[in-house]
Amino acid sequence: MKKIIQQILLSLTIVLMFLTACNSRIIEEKRSSEESLTIHQSSKQEVTADKANNGESHNSTLIHKGGNTTKNIRIKLTFNNEEVIVKMDDNPTSKDFLSLLPLTLTFEDYAGTEKISYLSNKLFTEEAPSRIDPSIGDFTYYAPWGNLAIFYKDFGYSNGLIKLGEIEARVEKFKNINRDFTVTIERVD
Repeated sequence: MKKIIQQILLSLTIVLMFLTACNSRIIEEKRSSEESLTIHQSSKQEVTADKANNGESHNSTLIHKGGNTTKNIRIKLTFNNEEVIVKMDDNPTSKDFLSLLPLTLTFEDYAGTEKISYLSNKLFTEEAPSRIDPSIGDFTYYAPWGNLAIFYKDFGYSNGLIKLGEIEARVEKFKNINRDFTVTIERVD
């Protein structure tokens, strides 16, 4: 009988330790979530304050060179002894992308429709159109995965897809590449 009581007490002790550990983890996750929310709200307040003061918004990676518009800005994609020019759209995500240039990235084919490459950091996406029906030649950013996408075939409506710009000519050059390839991306002044 004494042995049975000891086993029950030991079992109860183990269960209580387990529950205490789970509760501590839940409290820590809640605290972390609250801190993250506080940081996000603080960041959002800073953006709002910047808008009120400057008429523009940005985050830590967003750098505006030559004003706060990307209208008429072009970038050059150089790959396999070819060059294509992209006319950039005027939105916050395009501005953030431009602040990263110059870049050299490896692109790969995705679904026989687009060439994609992952960025090391996610781009600023607030206030940018968050869904499009991409067309051939669209230079885009897929926010959920954090990757660039160049469409060389038509594709359907996509949530989370932000248009950064449009290739002006020779988009077919991407269609014929059947392996991973390196692209240098830089501003054209």
